[in-house]
Amino acid sequence: MTSTPTARPVVDFWFDPACPWAWMTSRWMDEVSAIRDVDVRWHVMSLSVLNEKRELPDTYRELMDDSWGAVRVIIAAARDHGDAVIKPLYDAMGTRRHPGGRRDTEAIITESLAEVGLPAELADVAGTEDVDALLRESHGEGITLVGDDVGTPVVAIDGVGFFGPVITPAPTGEAAGRLFDGLALMTSVPGFYELKRSRTAGPAF
Repeated sequence: MTSTPTARPVVDFWFDPACPWAWMTSRWMDEVSAIRDVDVRWHVMSLSVLNEKRELPDTYRELMDDSWGAVRVIIAAARDHGDAVIKPLYDAMGTRRHPGGRRDTEAIITESLAEVGLPAELADVAGTEDVDALLRESHGEGITLVGDDVGTPVVAIDGVGFFGPVITPAPTGEAAGRLFDGLALMTSVPGFYELKRSRTAGPAF
């Protein structure tokens, strides 16, 4: 990827379907797509890959162990049916997991494949390493832009990427557009790296 400016901004969005903050940011990006002339490309990254060699609390390690399945299935679906299935499959999984509050990952995968019209046997890859090379490649493309001391989402505009924005609730309408305009402006500044404050609220789905 390069940082060459384009008349129509290309936004690359990396997500892990297990992450509620990535879900919030993806809802914002949907709003942006409706009111700004942008080309959004959706990609998988993996918190399980990111954290596989780190010491983690037991509860978070359990989440990471459980999170392999969904990203593997999305990667396999994209391999077999094209990148156009990534976003609808993410939407189906994320709607069940985040606003739906569900944690039964196996059932979420099965139902989401059916909703999107994809073969049920894609779920079989969840417990295997068959697509892990492709998963790590997709993950690596995003993390290379921002470094491995961040998480998901990663949003890149014309090849310049940042972790975030981390937002709750997701802005709508012109407020969403203005936030995008600001992010686009920041990506145009070569020396800009970080802007952050402590979170005081959880995801408001």
